[in-house]
Amino acid sequence: MPALSTSRPPAPSTEIAQWVLDSFAELRSLRASLHRALTGEPLPAGGVLDEIPEKVAIVATELATNALAHARPPTVVRLSRTDEAFILDVADEEPAAHPEFAQDRPPGAGGLGLQLAADLALEIGWYANGNVKHIWAQFPIPHA
Repeated sequence: MPALSTSRPPAPSTEIAQWVLDSFAELRSLRASLHRALTGEPLPAGGVLDEIPEKVAIVATELATNALAHARPPTVVRLSRTDEAFILDVADEEPAAHPEFAQDRPPGAGGLGLQLAADLALEIGWYANGNVKHIWAQFPIPHA
């Protein structure tokens, strides 16, 4: 499995919503709130959501779980969009902890969140900005 690319997400983008998480207990409300933010957001002409809200919610939960497990709170989740894509950004304050794909783990052993994100998203990447690490995922806005 190749390393997760060090890159910034597509720009410019417009922020739709932001969530600050301090515990695993907040993950359930994050998923529900993300879904509402996506389905309530006006789309560009010809845009339809398709299965994108569920994919974004799954990836957000996986990336936020990793941040809560491996970094100190808070974990900040941002949802933004460009004309062509939704951008999910999960930030934590452990920039030295580089995200890595789990390798050679048996099923059920955990550690597959980044792989799931890569499978569900159009593109993923990460970058550090000062004391903050960002992992982002891009999802296409399907057109009718």
